Amino acid sequence: MSFQSLRDYLEHLRSERQIFVVDRLINKDTELMPLVRCQYRGLEESERRPFLFTQVTDAKKRTYESAVLVGALGASKQIYARALGCGVEEIREKWNQAIVNPIEPILVKDAKAPVHEEVYTGDAIQQVGLDEFPIPISTPGFDPAPFITCVNWVTKDPETGIPNLGNYRAMVKGRDKLGILLNPTQHVGIHWSKHRERGLPLEAAIVIGGPPSVSMAAVAKVAYGLNEYAVGGGLMGRPVELVPCKTVNLEVPSEAEIVLEGEITTTEKEPEGPFGEFSGFMGARGSRPYFKIKCITHRKRPIFQVFISQFPPSESTKIRGIANEAAYYDALKNKCNCPFVLDVVFHEAGGAGQNFVVIKIKKRLQANPWQALRAAASLDSGFGKIFIAVDEDVDPNDLQAIVWALCWRMQPHRDMEVIQGRVSTLDPSSAPPEAPDEEQIYPGVKGNSALLIDATRKWDYAPVSLPKRDYMERALEIWREEGLPTLKLREPWYGYTLGPWPSDLEHEAELAVRGDYYETGRKLEEQKITIEPSERN
Repeated sequence: MSFQSLRDYLEHLRSERQIFVVDRLINKDTELMPLVRCQYRGLEESERRPFLFTQVTDAKKRTYESAVLVGALGASKQIYARALGCGVEEIREKWNQAIVNPIEPILVKDAKAPVHEEVYTGDAIQQVGLDEFPIPISTPGFDPAPFITCVNWVTKDPETGIPNLGNYRAMVKGRDKLGILLNPTQHVGIHWSKHRERGLPLEAAIVIGGPPSVSMAAVAKVAYGLNEYAVGGGLMGRPVELVPCKTVNLEVPSEAEIVLEGEITTTEKEPEGPFGEFSGFMGARGSRPYFKIKCITHRKRPIFQVFISQFPPSESTKIRGIANEAAYYDALKNKCNCPFVLDVVFHEAGGAGQNFVVIKIKKRLQANPWQALRAAASLDSGFGKIFIAVDEDVDPNDLQAIVWALCWRMQPHRDMEVIQGRVSTLDPSSAPPEAPDEEQIYPGVKGNSALLIDATRKWDYAPVSLPKRDYMERALEIWREEGLPTLKLREPWYGYTLGPWPSDLEHEAELAVRGDYYETGRKLEEQKITIEPSERN
């Protein structure tokens, strides 16, 4: 199952009763996002659901035709899988196939494309513009304005014409004006720099409520020059259908809910932010370009889709983490000559990989961990602060297992390396808040840094101190027969060897489970020695 539109997906969620629908009047400025936040602070991940708010007001008592949809893609891993139309266990393979075998979008000439059901330009933008939409305040009490968060920016490289889709926050500054958090290392930043060198503004379109796969592709760290529309098509298993914009030379999904067309300034900047970020802290205010809206198109009674970000875990960290795990796994395994990489995991508390990346490998050479660690750190100079390589028997999703590996499989003086020359992305530890923007991005001397850790075994170890697998499996049978609470087993959940283990010790263990441990006692008695008087003290 794949979804060409957000509405198709929403209907699926409703039919499966996988969405919380709130029909009471909700204030978008003070009530809406705090209500959604409650589930991230009080429910297990498997219990989280998207929220649909059907009646929305604001602090000025205005009402809106649009409903607000939050958490539709990343309320949980289970919801993410639903949006992809697959099982949870199939997510990684679906992403791998989409990156390796993208499906190019197709341009449809549809004068009645759903996204063009209503078109506004000129005076309509000045008089109403963004006031038409119920844009929530994400962090009431700290955010200085509403921000569009599920905001898929479409821009083009002026040399190749290849589009980029990226998700970068947009601060509401006026009916026809938005701020943008534009980082120079991001792909939109590269497009912006190329247009600035040419003395031209950067044409852009903002897609809100596009096909689920397009929104998922927009947050992924795919290679520069890879069309995210094609990745979205690979996720869907069919091409994304696009239509030309009305006022800019760009294409957008024909069944998107809302599109904002316009230009990003390349000659002017002004203050933008702060905003509650995925790091768990308020992002800093900085001097950044802005976006002037020339045209707004949307479906009738559009659905305003929102990502919930801020303190982890959140929808933002979930969708970013899953997408970027797949992108980094593909890059390391298939493009960086690291076939020994088994998995890549970005942990939510670290901003979905922004700061905490774990790479699981099947080590054949002592150099393998360092090859993978350095390759991962080189993929993006602003992505990743702590990179950890672990053995194949360590679950990279389980922080307890990772701490176990760190404590017992590495020595800090030998197995850690700090690299410099990194840039900062919303990291409050980089520089004090009063520092200038360039210092925030690249502090002196030599910028930010990252820590590489080889937490793999360097030689054979004694067995893991848990009962062997057959005994644990029998215990699980009894557990189920007794109707005890459902278990979520952590790896390792049974004992195994990590190198040669003496055969006499294996034999003694077999005697013990047969009840013949006295035989071992008698054998050991034969090996007793006398303690000399000089040794007794």
